[in-house]
Amino acid sequence: MGKKEGITRLSSFKKDFLAFAMKGNVVDMAVGVIVGGAFSAIVTSLVNDIIFPLLSPLTGKLDYTNLFVAMDGQTYATLEAAKEAGAATLNYGNFLSVILNFLIIALSIYFVVRILGKLRASKQQEAAPAAPTTKICPYCKSQIDIAATRCPHCTSQLDA
Repeated sequence: MGKKEGITRLSSFKKDFLAFAMKGNVVDMAVGVIVGGAFSAIVTSLVNDIIFPLLSPLTGKLDYTNLFVAMDGQTYATLEAAKEAGAATLNYGNFLSVILNFLIIALSIYFVVRILGKLRASKQQEAAPAAPTTKICPYCKSQIDIAATRCPHCTSQLDA
């Protein structure tokens, strides 16, 4: 392959890639992924910094980040102490946090999709065409009232 042919292929690739990348669905999906990542960080902060501290007094000042089981049978004061000792741990407090994050995100997405569905349905109702008020005479091709039984132009009897 010559240098000129390589440049032509690169230019063709660039053109094809830009056409693909600028399609509406690809751009929408990219925006959705970026916004979703930011939203996930917000929900994680909501759970860890607001919800769990509010639940803590109700559960006897329980620290959810330190809910774990050490797999070596020993007892450790904190998760960090267990990790420093090299013990394998089953971190069910973190798992509860991730489940709560998921439920909040899923509920939020449900409401957003529901609202968008209602907006889309109302737009479709607005865009629905009005019922026709006229029809075409099959004999003279003139436009006549939809309820007419005889054409006013050619006086032909129309089928019901």
